Parts: sequence; structure tokens; C-alpha cells
Amino acid sequence: MEELFNVLKSKNISLPANINSLLKEAKSVTFFNTTEELANASTNGKHNAEFEVKYDVPGKGEYTEVIVKRVKNGIAANYTEAYMRRRDPGTMVIADNKPTDKTTFINKYGYEFSKLQNETFEWLKAQDLAVFFYFAGRAGIGSLGMAIAPANAGFFAMGLSMLQEMVSLDELKDNQQIKSTIFVAPVFRHTHFDGKQVVVHNRTDEVHELYSYNLYPGPSAKKGVYGVLLTQGEKEGWITAHCSAVESISPYDHVTTFMHEGASGGGKSELHQHILREPEGGVLLGQNTITGEKHHISIPKSCAFRPVADDMAFCHPSVQKADGKLRIIDAENSWFVRVDSVNEYGDDPTLEKTTITPKEPLLFLNIDANAGSTALIWDHIEDEPGKKCPNPRVVIPRKIVPNVIDRPVAVDIRSFGLRAPMCTKGEPTYGIAGMFHILPPALAWLWRLVAPRGHKNPSIVSDGSMQSEGVGSYWPFATGKKVDHANMLLKQIIDTPRTTFTLVPNQNIGAWKVGFKPQLLMREYMTRRGAAQLRKDQYQDSRCPLLGYELNYLTIEGSQIPQDLLKVYKQPEVGVEGYDAGAAELTEFFKSELKQYLQPGLMETGRKIIEACLNNATLDEYNAIVPMSFEYEYQFKKIEE
Repeated sequence: MEELFNVLKSKNISLPANINSLLKEAKSVTFFNTTEELANASTNGKHNAEFEVKYDVPGKGEYTEVIVKRVKNGIAANYTEAYMRRRDPGTMVIADNKPTDKTTFINKYGYEFSKLQNETFEWLKAQDLAVFFYFAGRAGIGSLGMAIAPANAGFFAMGLSMLQEMVSLDELKDNQQIKSTIFVAPVFRHTHFDGKQVVVHNRTDEVHELYSYNLYPGPSAKKGVYGVLLTQGEKEGWITAHCSAVESISPYDHVTTFMHEGASGGGKSELHQHILREPEGGVLLGQNTITGEKHHISIPKSCAFRPVADDMAFCHPSVQKADGKLRIIDAENSWFVRVDSVNEYGDDPTLEKTTITPKEPLLFLNIDANAGSTALIWDHIEDEPGKKCPNPRVVIPRKIVPNVIDRPVAVDIRSFGLRAPMCTKGEPTYGIAGMFHILPPALAWLWRLVAPRGHKNPSIVSDGSMQSEGVGSYWPFATGKKVDHANMLLKQIIDTPRTTFTLVPNQNIGAWKVGFKPQLLMREYMTRRGAAQLRKDQYQDSRCPLLGYELNYLTIEGSQIPQDLLKVYKQPEVGVEGYDAGAAELTEFFKSELKQYLQPGLMETGRKIIEACLNNATLDEYNAIVPMSFEYEYQFKKIEE
């Protein structure tokens, strides 16, 4: 403690008043400088193989939140409650009086947050505390923050120190200001919130305070800090996109950069996966859930790719150029990778190798592992007998990701992922999107306003129905006003006309189960085509205008994609009747979600686009509002050969 205060004094760094008094009055304080130190603290010392994170809960007695085990490749933490293994989308509440469209603390709970805030500090003062500095952001974009957690929650602190760049005392710069703080107090979810995950954002004029009343890193250490970055962007006029990104290299050495956005479960991490092949070398496109029929194609050689970002990327003015393309740089220090699609050895060899023999300790969540063993990402813990947890995770430092890119990249293809349910005549749904679609800029914006959360989302607690993730698909983590973000997104799209937009479903195409193959095959095809134009007869207006342009045919390395995977109404199990019923559902969903944006402050261009959708606009009408650039038209409009 004395060393901490001496260093801060020598560097002219002031602690917020509430932290200053908390640290001086706490039972004990241990300051951490490295993630390795926190890894050792996760089991209450490197010599301990296993440790229970537990607290005395008034009225409930001693309660174990997490069981932590030291494994050969890091730390494996498992929650005692299945509910705590996924992010609750209703976690965020706002404690301050600054502009917001989010639920406020007083409106939700009926009293001022200051009362609970005082109780939180009194509880923390009675604990042994773990304290460290972090940098919210990356590559010089973001701000300094400070984390304060119970010392026995070392695994949580370890995860935070990996996700956000940890800053040692020696690395602090003179006159730095602390712009965000995280206070961790898990016992309060039992005493005040009926066992639910709650993260309170309190935006003071000087510091963005986060109060994490749970120990799942998703809504706080990751998405909570995401909210800090979004709040900074609101003030300064830039966006932290909810996306993954890769540079893809064709067998002919052509490089295309993909940026994939979407709600949780929309395929962001999966963009980094290699295409799995059948034993004979072919690629399974999908299987008909009604007939059992399978579609295969042959791709002699797949594209190589270099990862750029996994879940968050800065669209910051400092990395932009005036050439009509969006430029991004990764916003995370480590990646919070969901591995539900890895169910056995060989499903993702690159990720398996990275996690089995890592260069430094990893944090595994919801992975079934014995102390002293090697945690394997396909050994998912069970929520109940016979039912695996749908949200197994591993935190991987980006610096150990093979071939990772550490610089800004210019985006060629900006896709949006739709988690689609099965659609048939008997049970029509919005699962009517083909292998992939081309979106005009105006429609690309609408998809980012509506951002359907979609079918059987594995990452969050949900009822499985179609819901909106909200503007940018990052709205659950933002603290401000929806219209402000809608305007920033629209301006960004208008200012980057040379970046092409696509829409890609996953899980199902009509009656066909396809997993994440559509986005991987789009990556293969668009990398090979590069900037070359599509033939004028290759696509047409989709039967459902919200889906943009649908493909008439698609050939990859001589293998044709069956037409019923390009146009769902061609499937006999769906037909025009089932497709149109699904289109009606999707259209009604869009209209119901978009009306909320028609309020003062919305850009006039945005108003025109939304009103066009409400009036069942054609693609030509959308293009008349936000014209495609010449290069965009050259690639995707109907051009004479």
C-alpha cells in the first residue's frame, strides 16, 4: 500500500476520493502488477490445486460462487449455478442523471443508488482486497482504469487483467488520469438482486464507475468496459464496433479484409475458424432436417487468413483515411472466445493447439477439468445431467494468437450475421436468408439498428425468440442515447462507400442445418473474387427486399452451391408460401423495432430510410436515398459484360 501511494505521488496521479478512503480503511490490500500474480492468487496461492470462492451471505449462510482449479494450461473456473454461466441481457442499470435510454437504477429498484453505493464500500472495507490498474482499450485508444475486487476472486481479476491491458506501477505515466473504476461485490446479488447479475454504471464528470454485483466477467470485465469505451466514443464521435475481423488470402495471393458484425451468437468468433472437411476431403454444406439429405462440395485449397479482431474493434478517427473504406483496429488485449462449436478433438485444430499448449496461462470458464490436468475446450461442463453448458469460454491473449495482425486494416467486406431458425411450410419463420446476400448501404444501416438476436442464442440467458440486440448490436453495453449511435453508424456508412455490405445467416437456411458454413464459404468466395465484378445475371432483387440482393448462382473452385441454399423459396419443404410467411414476420419485426428511432435528433437521411422501410420500399428506392459508390456499383449492380 505504501509503495502504491508513493508511486502515485511521484507520478502526480490522484486517486478518486472514494478509492483513496476505501484503500486506506480496507482490512488489507494487495496490489498486483502482472497477470501471472493474479493467476497464482486465483487458487489462493500457486501451491493450491483447488479453491472455492465463497462468501457469508446474510440470511443464507456461507455460499460458494465458483470452484477454481489450477490446470496445466492455466486456471479453470466453474460456477455452481447454471444461471451464472451466461450473460443476462438485463444486467445493466444506470445510476447517474446523464442522458440515457437505458433503465435507471432508481426506476428499476425504487431507491437512489447512493444508498447501495455506501453499503458496497462498507462491505469492501471489510474484505481483503485485490487492486490493479488496467487500460480500457488498446493501441493508445481508451483510458486508464483501476479495479478493486475481493482477493479471493482472483480468477475474476485475472480475466479482467487479460481482457484489458494490465498496467504495472512502473508503466504508469506522469499525470495520468483514472477515467474508469470497477468495484466487484458479488455478495450483493443475493442480498439485493434476488440472485441476478447486475452491473451498475455511474458516469460521474471525472470517472466512469462500474459496480459488478456478480463474478461472471461477461457483463462487467468485458461488456462493462465495452460500455466505458462506447461512452467515450459518444462524447468524441466514434464507434467501437461489435465485430470480428480477418485478413483472408486466396490461393492466388489476393488479400481481402472481412469485418463481421452481429448480435451475440452471430458468428463473430467463428469467422476465425478454418473450414472443416469430411474424411474424404469434401466440405459438408448442410443437411436437410426433413429428408436427411446432405450437400457436399469440393474445395481443393482453402484460403489462409490472419486474425484481426474477435469481438470489438475501434473505428477511431486516428486510423481512418480519406479513401472511402472503413478502417479498424482491435480494441481488446485478449479474446473471450466461445467454444460451444468445439465438441471433440479435431473440430478446430488451430484453437485446440493454442489452448492446450499456450505460451502463458489461460482462463477457462465452464470447462470441465480436474486440478492438475490439461483443460480441453471440448469438455464443456453440464448445466444439468445430459445437458451441456452452451457458453463454454476461454480467455486468450491476442499476442499468442497465431498470425494475429497488430495494425489498422481497411475493410473490404462488412458482413452482418443472422442466427436463423429452421423454416418450413408447416412452421414458417424468419429463417429465409440464403447462403449470403448483398446489402445496399441503406439496408446495411437498418440491419445494424434492428440487429436481431436470433435463434437459440448460446451466449446469453434468453427464451430463444427473435429479439433486437439494438443499435450496432452493441446497444446492451452502451449507456447513452440510441439516436446518437444510429447517427454515428449512418454517417460512418455514408463516409465509407467503398466498403461492401453482406448479410449471412448461420445455423439454418430454410430446412437445411448449416452451422456457420455460410459465412466461411462467403469468406472463401469473396476472397477469390476480390474487386472483380459479379456477372449481371448472377444476382437479382431478393423476394424479400430486406434481404437485399439474392444470388442466382454461386461457384467456388468449380463446385456449384445448390440453388435451394441461395433461394430458400426453391426448397420444396419451404416453397413460396413458407418463404412469404417468414418474410412477413421479418418485415413486421423490422417495422416494430425501427419506429422508436423516428424522434428529434435523427439525421434526415436516416429518417428517410426508416420511412422507406415502413412503406415497403424497393431496393431501387433504398439506393436512391444512399447511392452506391461507383466501385460498389461496379462490383454488385447489374452491369453489361
